[in-house]
Amino acid sequence: MDISLICVISTLSLSLVLFSIHRAVKSHSGKQKVSGTTGPRFLALSVPVRRLASFAIAGLSLIALNSTAALAQSGESGGEASLKLPDLSSVMFHGINGRTLLMIGLLVCFLGLMFGLVIYTQLKNMPVHSSMKEISELIYETCKTYLVTQGKFILILEIFIAIVIVLYFGILMKYEAVRVVIILMFSLVGIAGSYGVAWFGIRVNTFANSRTAFAGLGGKPFPIYAIPLKSGMSIGMLLISVELLIMLCILLFRELLSRDWEANPSRFMRSRLSPA
Repeated sequence: MDISLICVISTLSLSLVLFSIHRAVKSHSGKQKVSGTTGPRFLALSVPVRRLASFAIAGLSLIALNSTAALAQSGESGGEASLKLPDLSSVMFHGINGRTLLMIGLLVCFLGLMFGLVIYTQLKNMPVHSSMKEISELIYETCKTYLVTQGKFILILEIFIAIVIVLYFGILMKYEAVRVVIILMFSLVGIAGSYGVAWFGIRVNTFANSRTAFAGLGGKPFPIYAIPLKSGMSIGMLLISVELLIMLCILLFRELLSRDWEANPSRFMRSRLSPA
């Protein structure tokens, strides 16, 4: 491996940490200006202390990254990109083919997604007071603004991460360009999955809050217990289903990591895209 490239990756990682620190400090300063008070003296000293601690953590991370890269020079690279998966069709579980069993798992994931959407529809259609509904919608709009802002910030971080991925897998590990693009795409898929579940959770919780408050006016304890429980079940089921769905798709449709792909990716792609 080229040591200069390792230094570049380390510098980009450090820049990412510094960018996050700058954003956090700027947000903290903005809150102090809005409040109109600077607070006690020890609070004013907390920002430099946090900066110093963050720089120390960044330095340790930089050393750890360089050490890991140096150790990687002497051995075979690890990580998920280097996993050697067995042929799933050659494994039997209680008389069921391994690939067939995982395909059944895909069906279970879709059922879990449907469960979450059904609970979402039920919560949305439950009776609610108009004033309570307005408050919950106001909370949701505030949360939506936060999600949009965080989404933009995550995309900025993804630019740094993408540069590191290209340098590491494309230059240091000498992976093919198409394979590096696939790694980048799946990093975006993972981000999109987590981001979508977070958005769904906020929407379902705002539904559940106003419906629970209205149900409490009836004086019956069970709806106050059942509505938040259904909300939590739908979010948890959707989260598990999305993550398992992504993992099963990678396991089942991993032809891009097969021996033919590793031997000659261009020929492999032409054979898959050309008509029979």
